[in-house]
Amino acid sequence: MAKIYSKKMRAAIPMKPKKETISFLLNYSKALSFMQVGKQSFELIAN
Repeated sequence: MAKIYSKKMRAAIPMKPKKETISFLLNYSKALSFMQVGKQSFELIAN
């Protein structure tokens, strides 16, 4: 077990998302809204 934890980790490979993924997440977050009615909350997506 000591050998597993004493090894140095390799540098993480930088990951770059596609432009389509960024666009989808931004548009989704813009369309998402929350509404509270009494003690309940609802998530609404305006398409």
